[in-house]
Amino acid sequence: MKAIIHNKYGPPDFLQLKEVEKPTPKNNEVLIRVYATTVNRTDCAMLRAKPFIMRFFTGLFKPKIPVLGTEVAGNIEAVGKDVKSFKIGDKVFGFDDGGLSSHAQYITLSENKALTTIPNNLTYKQAAASFEGAHYAYNMIKKVDLKSEQKVLVNGATGAIGSAAVQLLNYFGANVTAVCNAKNFELVKSLGATKVVDYTKEDFTKSNEKYHYVLDTGGKSTFSKCKPLLLSGGVYISSELGSMAQNLFFAIITPMMGSKKVIFPIPTDTRGSILFIKKLIEQGKFNSVIDREYPLEQITDAFRYVEKGFKTGNVVITLGE
Repeated sequence: MKAIIHNKYGPPDFLQLKEVEKPTPKNNEVLIRVYATTVNRTDCAMLRAKPFIMRFFTGLFKPKIPVLGTEVAGNIEAVGKDVKSFKIGDKVFGFDDGGLSSHAQYITLSENKALTTIPNNLTYKQAAASFEGAHYAYNMIKKVDLKSEQKVLVNGATGAIGSAAVQLLNYFGANVTAVCNAKNFELVKSLGATKVVDYTKEDFTKSNEKYHYVLDTGGKSTFSKCKPLLLSGGVYISSELGSMAQNLFFAIITPMMGSKKVIFPIPTDTRGSILFIKKLIEQGKFNSVIDREYPLEQITDAFRYVEKGFKTGNVVITLGE
């Protein structure tokens, strides 16, 4: 089978398309024919092993798992003898921020992982792009006691996390202000934003508007810049560690220093996230946003594009029909 391999950390040029042995499922695993996957920020971080702390999970000197990919959509072609939840022919999609090795034609996965069947109204490409951003966005929102009509600003509202956050906040009844480029105003409004700010023309941190929460879904601002935007008791949440891991530090000290604080959203319960998102998809209340599609053979170009940091929603990799 074909797979994208990286045997050392570095730029997308280190990725290689190779023929490797097709995996065989263990007793509790399923074999998935991959039809779509994605390239996302997690994949880029694993490719370069940045920040350095990632090496303690991915391999200190070289990658422990040479095939990247955290999202998958495909068809089950074989099942282990102990598998009860799935059968041959099931269309499935799943996610694991620790890695699925889904940049390949086939993967094996335990039936107990974050994997579920694809709703009938979803294509493989839409399914593959449904979980990574939504999982992180959902875990940001779960860290606060969000109430209907509370005001939330989403910085980076058109990325994978941001576009998911706008939809989830709208679902929970929040009043959402989205910060993005003017070209995406209509998109974020369709996702549920009630107000939009063009970051190319206006510094949103200088606004007189006040918010209960600020979600920095691209990690491109800081608590110090966003603090004036917060109401008393307000919370700043970033998807990134920040310079010198400052957001971890602020998450510890700000609850003791005043009424405005930082929460760092360590994501948990991946399976719970995907089942929740699947429910919203079936209800027509969540849609994955797809920016570009690349065939597996052009995945290097996909990584280069994602690393620029300006994608709208998700970048999908296709593998056959």
